[in-house]
Amino acid sequence: MAGQGTPATALLAKRKITHRVHTYTHRDGAVYGTEAADALGQDPGRVFKTLVALVDGAMTVGIVPVTATLDLKALAAAAGGKRARMAEVADAERATGYVAGGISPLGQRKRLPTVIDASVHDFETLYCSGGRRGLEIELAPDDLIALTAATVAPIAAH
Repeated sequence: MAGQGTPATALLAKRKITHRVHTYTHRDGAVYGTEAADALGQDPGRVFKTLVALVDGAMTVGIVPVTATLDLKALAAAAGGKRARMAEVADAERATGYVAGGISPLGQRKRLPTVIDASVHDFETLYCSGGRRGLEIELAPDDLIALTAATVAPIAAH
């Protein structure tokens, strides 16, 4: 896997977490999450996107299936806050150390409070960004939850 190392893959290797790395060619203009699901031939409900929001002013990560949108009210409640709004892209990139469309929930520059949608347990493994556009990591839901110290709650709106 030369040349594919990211902070996310380094974290998985360091912690000896069972995972698989999948790559595909990102097409400019494509919608990242659904593009990944299509390119990898996976159920889009099994491919999760990592979104950064502000909950009462604090950067917070919400992880939902690519087929869903992030329910900001539910995210705020799950994170113990009152209000949430999406973070500016530049702020999300700065806080996580990743570029938009390649923000991984793993190996972020700064550990942010994280909430994963309750559908995380619908599959034996799930896919999330590996830290670069065109790089997806497949791992067990419980490993993702443990590595991100995430709260699991219904935060996806379909």
